[in-house]
Amino acid sequence: MENTKDKTQIESDSVTTTDSYVIDTDGKKCSCNSRKRPFKDKKESVPTTDPCLENVAKKACSAFQYLAYLGAAVGDSATSSSRYSGALQIQKPAPFFEGIAVFKKEFIKININDYKGRYLILFFYPLDFTFVCPTELIAFSERMEEFRKLDCAVVGCSTDSQYAHLAWTNVDRKTGGIGDLNYPLLSDKTMSIARSYGVLDEETGAPFRGLFIIDKDQRLRQIIVNDLPIGRSVDEVVRLVQALQSHEVNGQVCPINWKPGNRTIVPEPKAALEFFKTTS
Repeated sequence: MENTKDKTQIESDSVTTTDSYVIDTDGKKCSCNSRKRPFKDKKESVPTTDPCLENVAKKACSAFQYLAYLGAAVGDSATSSSRYSGALQIQKPAPFFEGIAVFKKEFIKININDYKGRYLILFFYPLDFTFVCPTELIAFSERMEEFRKLDCAVVGCSTDSQYAHLAWTNVDRKTGGIGDLNYPLLSDKTMSIARSYGVLDEETGAPFRGLFIIDKDQRLRQIIVNDLPIGRSVDEVVRLVQALQSHEVNGQVCPINWKPGNRTIVPEPKAALEFFKTTS
């Protein structure tokens, strides 16, 4: 894949990170006349008037901070939708996306509007034919019946081509493949979708493990970003969708570790006391 480093450098099962994807936190001063700027010579350049853009990026100490920084930087980018203005924010419209996906061995064109009126899990992963990624993709596929009962669709996305996605589905799971998935696998070859959602590693061209829960009105309701070596929990994603839908139905809020069947809290001072009396 263009503009990417060796896959074993980008994604590792080890918790020990490598220089290939760790954001520099040395805090050195930016010398704009002598150091290259991160988006130079890229068609999808990020417009900015800040002469120290590189220094801002290098001071980010986590993927989440980098997400917020990139979201702010690309707010007026030509690759962003008109519905997207500024940093990603909970309860605000999700950035538009569209592209070619692989589903049931076929190429299909999808966009965010296909999922209006229902919940959507949009999750990014670094690369096809890697190590942690197939465990996540297969786990989501095996839980699709639960998501369907919640009227919740799932879309996986990476910056690989649709041809790479298709090839990976043709590899047996026992040899590192993913087989047939029960949801579409979207190609983001231009990197514009990962960039608009703030999860693109500009140095490698691979996305961080970002996951976004988008509600039936296409608003962002949850943002989760894992570093590259760490897989996500499908159990937690299911729980979050259930909690969001519970709140929509009764207006009550969900306390820590809430699961369906557990008590919720009426968000009023006097009414909330009834909950606290029985839990303290």
